[in-house]
Amino acid sequence: MYKCAIILAAGEGKRMKSSMPKVLHKVCGKEMVNHVIDTLKGSQINDIDVIVGRGADKVKEATKCRNVNYSFQEKQLGTGHAVMCAEDFLNGKKGTVAVFTGDAPLIKSETVMKLMNYHEEGEYKAVILTSLVDDPTGYGRIIRKQNGQVDSIVEHKDCSAEELKVDEINAGMYCFDIECLLNALKKLNNNNAQGEYYLTDIIGILKNEGLKVGALPIPFEETMGVNSRTQLSDVDKIMRLRINKKHMENGVTIIDPENTYISSEAEIHNDTIIYPGNFIEGNTVINSNCILYPNSRIVNSVIDQGVSIQCSVIIESHVGENTTVGPYAYLRPETVIGKSARIGDFVEIKKSTIGDGTKVSHLTYIGDAEVGSGCNFGCGTVVVNYDGKVKNKTIIGNNVFIGCNTNLVSPVKVNDNAYTAAGSTITEEVPDGALSIARSRQTNIEGWVEKKGLKK
Repeated sequence: MYKCAIILAAGEGKRMKSSMPKVLHKVCGKEMVNHVIDTLKGSQINDIDVIVGRGADKVKEATKCRNVNYSFQEKQLGTGHAVMCAEDFLNGKKGTVAVFTGDAPLIKSETVMKLMNYHEEGEYKAVILTSLVDDPTGYGRIIRKQNGQVDSIVEHKDCSAEELKVDEINAGMYCFDIECLLNALKKLNNNNAQGEYYLTDIIGILKNEGLKVGALPIPFEETMGVNSRTQLSDVDKIMRLRINKKHMENGVTIIDPENTYISSEAEIHNDTIIYPGNFIEGNTVINSNCILYPNSRIVNSVIDQGVSIQCSVIIESHVGENTTVGPYAYLRPETVIGKSARIGDFVEIKKSTIGDGTKVSHLTYIGDAEVGSGCNFGCGTVVVNYDGKVKNKTIIGNNVFIGCNTNLVSPVKVNDNAYTAAGSTITEEVPDGALSIARSRQTNIEGWVEKKGLKK
């Protein structure tokens, strides 16, 4: 059976007090609407239509790589009106359409598939996702007949005393037979105090036509929507703990799950230990037997097995196995560190390759360089890669020793087994096995302090 989905993503989100469309606010590093899209794509959904409105261009830009369709809702006239805007998307289709909201990112793929199966197996024309809650105040109630079939959805303000006792609420997510939905949309009106078209009224239209409507209870957590910064924080915490639990079940040790921040796309292998305060973002891959001590940020990077990282920032880089990084190192994009290397405290490396076993222990900047294996960088080394107009390249061979406070002025090459003396400024190629000294010879002027009247 053909299956498609509509995501309602045109709401302004006034309570967010933001210039950005509500659905683009991030949960665990990813836009809420993209969480929903990715969940649906993992649920055997054939096509997805995103209803956009205010900030449509921003929503399209944020979702452009996900191959979805868009429908435009010029004025926000209710959830029913939003679905009306998708009529062009639905026309000519036969099968099932699910309706979800772009500000409820906690829905799970298995729940979506369960909804679709329940709809198909029960031969329903519509299914409402519902939740059982302790305090249903403010929510529309699901009123069932004695045989358990759905009778109606009654908004809180319209409930009778008996209906107020009902603890099953409307989650605002649905599944419809496409042809039945299109027919019902033609009969939908806005004869209410708000002058809006409500999707809940579709249920009443279908019931009045004698069509079968079902309701499927799911955990309330999955239905939670975001209308404020407080709710955004609540949803982020739930998603964070869900992600961390998955990694722990897969053999990763997370010392403090509530204070460890891992994106939903990150891949972490077993026997890695993660201490609190770490941010693992984007499509980062961390292989087995790594140790991430507190307070590092790793973004879209690959960390090979056995790596140890302390209090450092690693962005779009690759760190080889059994290497140590930090504390307070900064690996900028397009950096590749070899195996068993040492990148120490207050070291910054940008767009460079560092060979196996090379040690850059402290207070060093390396930019636009190729560094061989087995090298040692003394404290205070600077690769001077920018001449004011262009970035130039430095090439350093294998087993090179760079003395403390050396400036390597690019473009320059230091060949295998060479040494540079401490305090040198290297501007020319250093031959294989040579010692390069590029500093003034020391001169001592006897009695100079007394002559200047500076002696104490």
